[in-house]
Amino acid sequence: MFRSLRIFNYRIWFIGALVSNIGTWMQRTAQDWLVYDILTNQDAAAMGIVMALQLGPQLLLAPWAGLIADTYDRRRVLLTTQLAMAALGAGLGLLVLSGHAHLWHVYAFALALGIVSAIDAPARQSFVSEVVSEENLPNAVALNSASFNGARMIGPAVAGLLTVAVGPGWVFLINTVTFAAMILALLKMRSGELRILPKAPPGKGRIRAGLKYVRYRPDLIMVLVAIFIVGTFGLNFAVYIAAMARTEFGQDAGIFGLLNSIMAIGSVAGALLSARRDKPRLRFIFGAAGAFGLSCAVAAVSPTLWIFALSLIPTGLFALTLMTSANAYVQTTTAPVMRGRVMALYFAIFMGGTPLGAPIVGWVSNSFGPRWSLGVAAASGLITAVIGLVWAWRSHHLRLHYDRTVRRRLVVTSRETEQDPNAQ
Repeated sequence: MFRSLRIFNYRIWFIGALVSNIGTWMQRTAQDWLVYDILTNQDAAAMGIVMALQLGPQLLLAPWAGLIADTYDRRRVLLTTQLAMAALGAGLGLLVLSGHAHLWHVYAFALALGIVSAIDAPARQSFVSEVVSEENLPNAVALNSASFNGARMIGPAVAGLLTVAVGPGWVFLINTVTFAAMILALLKMRSGELRILPKAPPGKGRIRAGLKYVRYRPDLIMVLVAIFIVGTFGLNFAVYIAAMARTEFGQDAGIFGLLNSIMAIGSVAGALLSARRDKPRLRFIFGAAGAFGLSCAVAAVSPTLWIFALSLIPTGLFALTLMTSANAYVQTTTAPVMRGRVMALYFAIFMGGTPLGAPIVGWVSNSFGPRWSLGVAAASGLITAVIGLVWAWRSHHLRLHYDRTVRRRLVVTSRETEQDPNAQ
């Protein structure tokens, strides 16, 4: 499960990322509460707009961000983006502490952070393949998710307490300090132990080449479809949890942070279970989507706060199983020279759907109540599972028929197994 941690460069990368991720989750939690309960009168739609501004650039800048990751030294790109994100966190923190912060300021900082993050994401994801071997890449991707969601167990709970005690401004400044861990880890890596991977050759048409590569990979297209549907309408946890905590159950920022941390228990479990698998498979992606939809449905009808909190554990588990499996599948089945551009497209679809989904989910929450917004998430997971099942059925020429010679009379066969009885 932890085999990638035997590698020195990955080990310090993991530690640096863990500290930085704790700060990132602290800022996200404080920012969500700042918008929802301090700068507005519990306006879920305003939270959706912040998420849209922060994640929208993933969609618009994806082709160029992927090309940057495939062309330039990824470690230098990451150093630049980490410094820029630290500066933005400090700026927002000082603005809040000065007492001059307004909602439009948060919108502006969210957009700026989204632009930097759009460049950071494909470089960060594809850089892992320089740190570990292809054999260890699925394990490293899963451990990255475990780090991110382990931080999610700590960051929101700490941020919730600090937001109540000293206000969100200090939380933003603490996040600024945590970027130092990631920057130090990048500087301390042993350059000689990093893998040298092919870069995109110079010339025109490099962005178009990445899109063409995906066009002729129907399996990648189906993964991207799944990620778009669930990412757009299902993974707006900041909106769901804030609305349920404050509007439905009448709780404060401390409980909001605690609920995020409880969800992270399931997320870490999902990431660690994914780390045990040697090879990501499509059935994990679509199966997890269906289970995610069912768990969101349970959360939507939870009668009490603590039943709702417990329902967040399987929700986080299946959401992370889906995301980690999809991420690892795309990375491990993509040619190294195309990896940055394909991962940029992956994140554009995954995160870029939020400008559409988050405001819609926020509007549903405001108009019909938080439970109906969770119903939207449940529908996204179940629809994705059905699409995956139909695609697998058609692409593998599966059919269901009755066979009295076997114990389970209804069996599923494909054209290949019918032609070759020994095929598995």
